[in-house]
Amino acid sequence: MRRLILFVFFSALSFLTYGQNFVTEDGKAVFTSKAPLNEFEGVSQKLHGLIDLDKNLVDFYLDLNTLDTGIGLRDRHMRENYLETDKYPFAEFTGKMLTVPDLDSGDWVAVEVEGIFKIHGKEKQIRIPGMLKKEEKGLVKLQADFEVLLGDFDIEIPKLVFYELAEKQLVHIEADLKLQN
Repeated sequence: MRRLILFVFFSALSFLTYGQNFVTEDGKAVFTSKAPLNEFEGVSQKLHGLIDLDKNLVDFYLDLNTLDTGIGLRDRHMRENYLETDKYPFAEFTGKMLTVPDLDSGDWVAVEVEGIFKIHGKEKQIRIPGMLKKEEKGLVKLQADFEVLLGDFDIEIPKLVFYELAEKQLVHIEADLKLQN
């Protein structure tokens, strides 16, 4: 009986220590705009997110005011005229993996998530392909790439800047997610 109690205790302790809930507060998000006359990137190191493998929940958000294109005037115009960050400060994604991966191998594993992406007050269901890799000490690495069409989210591009701002934005995210205790 004592062995059974010890087994249950250590199994519960193992579950608490090696849960499947991973978080980040300093992931990287990069968008690339490739317009006919201008190509530029916006970068933020403040991507917040959660991957809960037990509940199959993927949840990320980014304060759009943290995006930096390297040119202050362009950043101000992006925030005020296009993203309207006073009204809509965050980009958000909440979804589920189509198949929850086994990350015990330590290799990169392809995943695909489906869920709701929200920006500029508009929501759209999307699928995002990505890669996950579990490393030692409860760390999971994430990389993903997807496209965002500004028109899908009522972000208008004035004809005057059509050749400098692309309708299609390429988004790349990467993060080291730590085991949440």
